[in-house]
Amino acid sequence: AMSTNPGMAPAPIAKAASGGELSRAMLALHQVLSSGAPTMVFDEVDAGIGGTAATAVGRALARVASSRQVLVVTHLPQVAAHADAQFSVEKSGEDLAVSTIRTLDDDERVIELSRMLSGSPDSDAARAHAAELLSSAGRGSGAQ
Repeated sequence: AMSTNPGMAPAPIAKAASGGELSRAMLALHQVLSSGAPTMVFDEVDAGIGGTAATAVGRALARVASSRQVLVVTHLPQVAAHADAQFSVEKSGEDLAVSTIRTLDDDERVIELSRMLSGSPDSDAARAHAAELLSSAGRGSGAQ
């Protein structure tokens, strides 16, 4: 059982936790346990959290990834910046959706993180912030 908010009575995890809270609970459990699966998948582990918490989640995921493969679906640049590799997933097609997945290089990561930060991938300020995120996470060159 878990309580996701102060003053809330503990309830079974399946009833108390949203998808993001469930993912974060699983991440916390993994950090407590000494062994885990060789590959872990977290879908939107960042749901409902902000900058400081997202940075902490990104760091925690990077620590877990030091000993196993971790795949993360995220919408927060603070989490994405901690990845060893970042992928772009694009859907196209009218009758049947086709998904295209490709690895982003360092420059493309800055552009994508800029888009995630501000919705304006051409913004110099957003690109500088994206490069700073990558640099502080110790990932990529942060080149513009």
